[in-house]
Formats: sequence, C-alpha cells, structure tokens
Amino acid sequence: MKLLFRKVTEKDAEKILSWRTKPDVTKYMYTDLNISKEEQLDWIRKINSDDTVKYWVVNVDGDDVGLVYLYDIDFRNKKASWGYYVGEENARGKGIGKNIELNILSYVFDVLRLNKLCCEVFADNENVIKAHEKLGSKIEGIRRKHIMKNGQYRDIVEMAILSDEWENMKRLFKWYNAIFEG
Repeated sequence: MKLLFRKVTEKDAEKILSWRTKPDVTKYMYTDLNISKEEQLDWIRKINSDDTVKYWVVNVDGDDVGLVYLYDIDFRNKKASWGYYVGEENARGKGIGKNIELNILSYVFDVLRLNKLCCEVFADNENVIKAHEKLGSKIEGIRRKHIMKNGQYRDIVEMAILSDEWENMKRLFKWYNAIFEG
C-alpha cells in the first residue's frame, strides 16, 4: 500500500464536498452540510491560511479516498485534536483507517513532538471507539447531549492518547508509512 497525505487544494473542492455530503459519512459528523461549491472553496481557502489546522487528502495507491485532519494544534500546550473519514466506499474495510491513524499518531508524536492527541466520537459509533482504543487512545469522558444532530441531542465520547502511551504502543504495530505534504 502506497500512502500519500496530500495537502488539500482548491482542486479538491468537489471531491471533498461529495464525500462530506454522503449519508454514511455525514452521519458521524457534527454538521449536516448543504453548501455550494463556492462555500466549499471558501472553506478550503480558510483552512489553508490557518496555522492551527492541517488537512490532507488521503491518497492510496494513486487514488484519493478520504480526508484526515489535525485541528486546534496548540504548540504551547503540546496538544491537538484530529479526525478522518474514508469517503470512497470501495476503500473501506481494507485497513486504510488503521494506517491513517497510525501515521497520524507517528506524525503528531514523532514529528511535531506533541504530548497529547484528542478526538471526539459519537457515543453510538462503537466500531470507531474500539478502533481508537486498540491503537492506544483512552476514553477521557462523555459529553452528554452535546451535539444536536437531526433534531436529537447526541452524546460525544472524548478520547485521547499521550506521547508516552504512543511510545509504548508503537512497536506493537506495523503500518505503511505515509508521505506527508505540507
């Protein structure tokens, strides 16, 4: 598997918009998007000028399959948050998510030298919670009725992994190293 984390550009607007608005992707996002291509372009321009975020298109063996991102990057407190999704259905179930996560963990702790990486997951997204736990993240708390989604309040599970936990875990896993752009 050849992995490239390619910096998001304006050329990616339509592709990302199509992924973000797929029902099987958006059901796990905080927002339901009904935006135009121009609004998507504005969002890309905004993220590319913000030092507290990094967004990459995930490219596997020459095909763009999803998005991975860091946000709330805080070098003073040495922490960040992250998320990802695989937008192409035919790329799911092939270990790509695990490889994305292991590469992000390595990037955050071994390259950026941060101390903590956080994420938030809808409480009913049990498969993703278990996947994060398998790779070392721990549940730090539950935000009850935290997000309004489709007219209903949803609970959010807060998870995180620390650099020393990653240091102890990383030798247990093998993964395909991604090339990071930007």
